[in-house]
Amino acid sequence: MDEKAAETARRLVVEQFPEARAAWLGGSVARGDASPTSDLDITVLLDGPPAPLRKSLEYGGWPVELFVHTEKSIAFYSGKDQQRRQPTMARLVGESVVLLDTDGSGARLQQAYVAEVAAGPAPLSADELELLRYMITNLLDDLADASGNIRTAICSVLWQDAARLLLTGAGQWSGTGKGLLREVMAYDESHGTDHATALMDGVRAEDDRLVEEVDRILQPYGGRLFSGFELSGSTP
Repeated sequence: MDEKAAETARRLVVEQFPEARAAWLGGSVARGDASPTSDLDITVLLDGPPAPLRKSLEYGGWPVELFVHTEKSIAFYSGKDQQRRQPTMARLVGESVVLLDTDGSGARLQQAYVAEVAAGPAPLSADELELLRYMITNLLDDLADASGNIRTAICSVLWQDAARLLLTGAGQWSGTGKGLLREVMAYDESHGTDHATALMDGVRAEDDRLVEEVDRILQPYGGRLFSGFELSGSTP
C-alpha cells in the first residue's frame, strides 16, 4: 500500500467533498500491485447531489477515477453487478483503504462488501449454462477454419467466454479484460489449476491448444452444445 498515494487521495476528498460521510481508495493502489500508469480509484459517499457521479481528473500527479455515490446508489449498482456476476462496486468499497469515515458508514459498508465478495455470486441457472455452452460451441466452430485476423478476433472472445463459464459455473465472480484474467488466476491459485496460462498460451498459439483448453472447461458441464439448443424470446 502506497501511503503517499492514500494521503493524496484523502486530501482530494477533503478539498472537493467537505460534506462526504465516507470515502474509500480501491483498485490496484489499495491492493498493492499498482503499475506506473495506475490511477487512484476513489469512491465517495454523500447524502445527495451530485451523487451518483463518475468523474476522471488529474490530482497531485495522479490520474484519478472518482465514483461519487449515496448509499442508495451504491446498493443499486452493487445489485446490477450481482446480476452480471462482476463485483465492481463491491470490490471498490470492500477491497479498499478507508480514507474518511465521519459516521461509521465507511467501516460498515466496507465490511458488508467484503462479505458480499466472499459469498460469491448467485449460481448459473440451467438456461444461462446452456446459453454459455451454445455460444462457446459456435465460437469453436467458427475457429475451426479461421486464420489471420479473423482467428485473432475469435480467440479474443472465445477465451473470455470460456473463462466466464469456468468461473461462474464454479460459483466464482467473473470480470472483463484484465480483471477477468485476474479472477482466473485467483481461481487457479485456490484450485491448483493452470487455466489462465493455458488460455493465454492458446490465444497466442497457431495450433489447437485453445480448442483443447476450452473443451476441457466445457467437459464438466456436458461439453459442446448445438443440436437441441432452444432459447425462447420475450414478447415485445
